[in-house]
Amino acid sequence: MVRIFGLVRSGCYTARVRGTLAFASCVTFATAGTQAEPLLRMEAGVSPSSEVSSVEVFDKDEPLYVRPSRQAARRGAAQQGSRLPIFASRRGAGCRGPWLMVGPLAWVCQDRVHVSSDPPVGARREPITMPEGLPYRYHFVGRNGALGYRTLSVAEETEPDAELQPGFAVGVVNVAKRSGEPFAFTTKGLWIPMRDLGPARALPLRGAELEGGKLDVAWVYEDRAAVYDKPGGSKLRSEVRPQWETLAVLDNVERRGHRWFRIGEQRWVSDEDVRAPTSAPPPGELEPGERWIDVDIKNQVLTAYEGERPVFATLVSTGKGKGKSIQATPVGTHRIWVKLLSSDMDNLEDEEASRYYAIQDVPWVMYFEKGYGLHGTFWHRSFGRVRSHGCVNLTPVDAQRLFNWTGPHLPAGWNAVLPTEYDRGTLIRVR
Repeated sequence: MVRIFGLVRSGCYTARVRGTLAFASCVTFATAGTQAEPLLRMEAGVSPSSEVSSVEVFDKDEPLYVRPSRQAARRGAAQQGSRLPIFASRRGAGCRGPWLMVGPLAWVCQDRVHVSSDPPVGARREPITMPEGLPYRYHFVGRNGALGYRTLSVAEETEPDAELQPGFAVGVVNVAKRSGEPFAFTTKGLWIPMRDLGPARALPLRGAELEGGKLDVAWVYEDRAAVYDKPGGSKLRSEVRPQWETLAVLDNVERRGHRWFRIGEQRWVSDEDVRAPTSAPPPGELEPGERWIDVDIKNQVLTAYEGERPVFATLVSTGKGKGKSIQATPVGTHRIWVKLLSSDMDNLEDEEASRYYAIQDVPWVMYFEKGYGLHGTFWHRSFGRVRSHGCVNLTPVDAQRLFNWTGPHLPAGWNAVLPTEYDRGTLIRVR
């Protein structure tokens, strides 16, 4: 099922991890020999210069290991072009030069990087934040498909290097013109005519920070929400609440199998139109005060906790399958086993698929069970309803917020990180 430099097959999708991370259906985190290494001086004859202070990464997703050996477990991956600090050096298997310690339990072979006297990238003091939670400008391929070219100067004058199907999504990093025609340059190094693409639109839905540990919030997930004078009472014809509005809940009651929420004086809304979080006891294996996430499939709401105190909640879309279906979000208690800034997701190798899809650079990915995870979603507006192929879909801005909040922490200059015994993956409970 799983190979290094390969694919992850799961009920969520087929995920192409950009080149380096080994996904596994049963991931074993090595503990023997992975204790924190002491900070070492550069060994004599190992460092090319006494002036070195950083390494520059040549390739995309350069693998980092928990020990100075290619047989060691993976720790994460570094971004191409990043400059990482050097803390120590050591000889080890699988590297002609020395292994360099570039972070906590993170080693890279000197053969794979450029040793530099330039200062490293400073440690990230603030969470990663991007407008609307989107690391790129995302576009969808139009109904006639699109052709991609590696070289702009010969675009549409030679054989294309790629053909993209209608509905596929690409991440755009630059736009340039050729003969007056704008072309988009994608994260995969292709130039695509802008006339064949349509932009993804940001959604106004936002999660809510919960003050005082109170679950006093709800969201309109239908096109509009009717307002009533009392639970089960008369509609106030002059008042409706628009889709995605965040409502402050003052009280709630249950009547004839429905929850009713008071949002003002003689102002009530029904769970037929709105979604709201429900309280849940913490999992038994939780450490005191530990952060964790509750995913309520019935209500399609995610709530983030610190111990027993809820701190954040938002609407989600979980898997449209049921029970043990491959498209059902797996219930139970899990832990995040890898985090990636982005990951490609598609079903192009599924010969039985009724419809193919491919989404490049899905942002803020937090896998918690095989290929099932939390991630940002910009290609649908179905939050509050089941919709996904098994993952927990969030708006990009909410996924960004949770990515920065959950463990393991992603150091500056990395684009993927796996947990250690010192920086555990956040617990995810799906019910």
